[in-house]
Amino acid sequence: MKHKWVVWALVLLITVIWGYAWVFMKASLNFMGPFTFSAFRFGTGAVTLLLAVWLLKAGKPPRRMWKHLIVVGLLQTTIVFTFVMYGMQFVDAGKSSVLLYSMPLWSSLFAVKILGETITTGKVIGLVVGMFGLITILGWDIFFVQDPAIIFGEVLIIVAAVAWAASNVYYRIKLEGMTQLQVSAYQMLFGTIGIITATLFAEWGDPVKLTGESIFYILFTGVLASALCFTVWFILLSVIDMVTATLSTLLVPVFGLFFGWLILGEELTNGILIGSGMIIAGIGVAQIFGKKRSRRSAYRP
Repeated sequence: MKHKWVVWALVLLITVIWGYAWVFMKASLNFMGPFTFSAFRFGTGAVTLLLAVWLLKAGKPPRRMWKHLIVVGLLQTTIVFTFVMYGMQFVDAGKSSVLLYSMPLWSSLFAVKILGETITTGKVIGLVVGMFGLITILGWDIFFVQDPAIIFGEVLIIVAAVAWAASNVYYRIKLEGMTQLQVSAYQMLFGTIGIITATLFAEWGDPVKLTGESIFYILFTGVLASALCFTVWFILLSVIDMVTATLSTLLVPVFGLFFGWLILGEELTNGILIGSGMIIAGIGVAQIFGKKRSRRSAYRP
């Protein structure tokens, strides 16, 4: 993309919205089960995107691409958000966002090993500084905590981070030639079907409170945080290298922690402030000293 400010404006847009969405994701558990909320959220997002596909006459993807869209949908929508929402029953919202955004580490490893992208020294340093920032935010309790339920929730969210990273790589190998709107709409459709299936097995008959507040949570996370942001995310993956794109998402837990403090009154400790500063510094280092172009994937759809 010729205008870098457009790229970074899009990065800022999705990271702010995704950061804000963590507050609503946690609050939604007061109204319904985690799988039920995810089904409402991504069902809303899928309908929004399919309506956009119809209005813009984007057309259906070729049948040969459907199996690849199903894989991305299962990885990026079904697994990521069922695991995250279930894990959030045991883990705080801020810490959950930090764990999920270990994704850039896994994506960078996959990009180098599978896609053959080169990663500059500057980007390695930036990634390391950013990941240490995440660890600083989490605090030492992640290594020493003994509560099995919390450990279980944290493991689920880390698995979700690996699944998201895998979906990024799979997109670059199999779906990069498709329009971002088509990819976002149909992967979300197939991913939502997976979530609904999990919901029917795990939460059939559980109480659901549809109030003005809970419907707002569904619409915000479904239309903005899902339909809009994941379309923008696939645009970013198609115009910049994966290491840069995924490194930028380290801003999401920074915004998530900030909004948690602002809206939910969660405490901003020194570790959180220092760790957030390290994340921002890591992104800055990667951009300033990581200018060498990454070798793009040899794979094509």
